[in-house]
Amino acid sequence: DNGLSVKEVYERLLLIAKYAGEGSQEKKVSELAKLLSELDQLSAKFVARIVLGRLRLGFSDKTILDALSVAERGDKSARKKLDEAYQIRPDAGHLAAAVLAKGLDKALANLEVEVGVPVMPALCQRLNSAVAIIEKMGTVAAEQKFDGTRVQIHFRRSGFRNQNSDGPTNQVRTFTRNLEENSQMFPELSRLGEWVKGDEAVFDSEAVGIDIKTGKTLPFQVTITRKRKHGVTETAKAVPLQFYLFDILAKDGRTLLSEPYFERRKVLVETIKENKTLVVDETHRTTDPVELHKWHEEFLAEGFEGAVIKKWDGPYLPGRQGWNWVKIKEKEGSTGKLSDTLDLVVMGYYRGRGKRTGFGLGAFLVGVAQDDPPSHKATEGQGKVVTIAKIGTGLSDDQFRDLKKRLDDLVVREMPKEYEVDKALIADVWVEPKVVVEIAADEITKSPVHTAGVALRFPRLIKFRDDKNLSGVTTLSEVEEIS
Repeated sequence: DNGLSVKEVYERLLLIAKYAGEGSQEKKVSELAKLLSELDQLSAKFVARIVLGRLRLGFSDKTILDALSVAERGDKSARKKLDEAYQIRPDAGHLAAAVLAKGLDKALANLEVEVGVPVMPALCQRLNSAVAIIEKMGTVAAEQKFDGTRVQIHFRRSGFRNQNSDGPTNQVRTFTRNLEENSQMFPELSRLGEWVKGDEAVFDSEAVGIDIKTGKTLPFQVTITRKRKHGVTETAKAVPLQFYLFDILAKDGRTLLSEPYFERRKVLVETIKENKTLVVDETHRTTDPVELHKWHEEFLAEGFEGAVIKKWDGPYLPGRQGWNWVKIKEKEGSTGKLSDTLDLVVMGYYRGRGKRTGFGLGAFLVGVAQDDPPSHKATEGQGKVVTIAKIGTGLSDDQFRDLKKRLDDLVVREMPKEYEVDKALIADVWVEPKVVVEIAADEITKSPVHTAGVALRFPRLIKFRDDKNLSGVTTLSEVEEIS
């Protein structure tokens, strides 16, 4: 024991993370090796897990929120308030420090969006009847559903401090729907300051690849090739992106989350100067289900994924809350006979036989998120995962190989604690819940074996959803709505 404190280990890891430039990789390896050599065996094990992002302590952010509620109130009664705060500032460490320093009520009062810190994105519920949508939501706005990747764009004209180096500041930071920073992926946004009227703003958008020759939007599988750390400039030339802005969350010190949709749209339109990279999407107001259906069909005919419907006077609600945003997708087609596809997480796989021995994978087990109680919606999807399908067909040879490659680095020795699996479906190999796949099927039937209580009939892979993690998978209640 050399007496290293937790704080000292943290500071040394932070220093290692900040190394940048030529020779930085070798320096990181050298300094990490030095740190590990100064630790005892158990400490080294957990420090290595921190670096790999596989600490797996058996709890998530919502455990911290529960603990904060108990610390302040003696029970979990403050959890709903903490959830709402977490959606605006999804940083359990920041909330814990603020609550313990100021008390819960003062810390959470008038919580504002901070430019440069991601906000939990608003997500859509599912309905497939225009009549039902108008009955539930009243006056609505219909927008195109783009087949792209979600990007939250933060702009500060004076620039953001570079946290990982002493290099120059950037005016733009971007985040995925999973709140991971991916600013380096989008050189197109380097001119954002020319297109924004104002000093600070936070936009919600969908980035879509554009065909250089035709000017038409490209499918998701092409757009997602832009997800990379190296060769960004070259790929940007081959697959340029257009960013369709559909909301604004804050501008020049004013948080807009509680403002009605129509007011936020007004601010959004006034904020963006006309340009070809950053485009405010079109919107159509209606109270008529026939007209709503017409817009949905027109969007499909134009090559979009259907319509996204938003409550005309609704606020921006982070997470999947109420009937504020709803999506409609194609009823039937080459993708299957269900009214919608499902985004499922891969839980494990079964070794192949015969021809598939060479793939190392013959079938895989997928699951949905078991619904949390209403007060837990902010961290939805981080609880139990229940099985809904074992998929062994509907994939090409290349897709089998691709899936195996994606899963190789996620293998774990034991079934993760959040999985609920019947003994008849125990996988040969378990994996961490990090690969999300979009699955189509003909129908949903009752199942005595799958822990969701239902199963997919004739499931088949549509695509890998590299833009989603466990928090974005289909929930059990959504499965019931689709069926």
